[in-house]
Amino acid sequence: MLQGSGVLLHERPLDIKVSFSACALGTVSLPLLGLIACVVISFIFHFEDATGTHCQVPNYLPSISAAISLSPECYIWRFCIGLHSAPRLMVAFTYFRFYKIRFDTRFPESPLTCLNLAFSISENIGLLLLTYVSSSETYFVHKEGFVLFIVSSIIYMLITCRLWKSIKKYSLNPEDAKSHHWKVRLLLLNLCFYGFAGFFYWKHNVYCESGSYTFFALFEYLVVISNMAFHLTAMWDFKSREIAVVSSSDNKNF
Repeated sequence: MLQGSGVLLHERPLDIKVSFSACALGTVSLPLLGLIACVVISFIFHFEDATGTHCQVPNYLPSISAAISLSPECYIWRFCIGLHSAPRLMVAFTYFRFYKIRFDTRFPESPLTCLNLAFSISENIGLLLLTYVSSSETYFVHKEGFVLFIVSSIIYMLITCRLWKSIKKYSLNPEDAKSHHWKVRLLLLNLCFYGFAGFFYWKHNVYCESGSYTFFALFEYLVVISNMAFHLTAMWDFKSREIAVVSSSDNKNF
């Protein structure tokens, strides 16, 4: 509709709704698919570069650091991690608000809620750091990002299990008990996989045995997958919730 020298535009309000479960699944799927793509491409097209070790012993699987440092694998991984980072932070703040409502004045749950958010954010920062600074570029920075990711993820999972133990204790909802049960299981699996990965990494560096680095890479995959599965439990925690993007705009004259 023309009005004087301008045009009167009637804009329809934007109203998009997505289930929280779908958002959580999509957030976890991005790094999972990126990891699978990087490992497969490295295995098929860059086998020698991705599996080579300082010991020069046979190795049959690329480590994650090796797989995401090659090209085009590094760009695939960076794209997936970059795209999933914002929704992951949104999930972290959603949990923070959820815990604050439940544990506003309770001790030690209330301070643990703040620590949970802090370690969730630092886990994400560590992941971004090890993603965008590859081991072939600046090894020290990549290593520090990896350590930050490991330490933050373990502490985050420990605190989360502690908070959900309290939730289960006072909740009549069987879904809360189910969520706590699987969180504890996945935490224990994650710690076991870390232990095996550390053992085979130590064994490879000390004895340079054939196949040790292959087992390290395998358990490294399982560490990451169990971590993803832990975060996927958000599907149960917020399955009845929706994420809404709504804009209400008035008519504007241009």
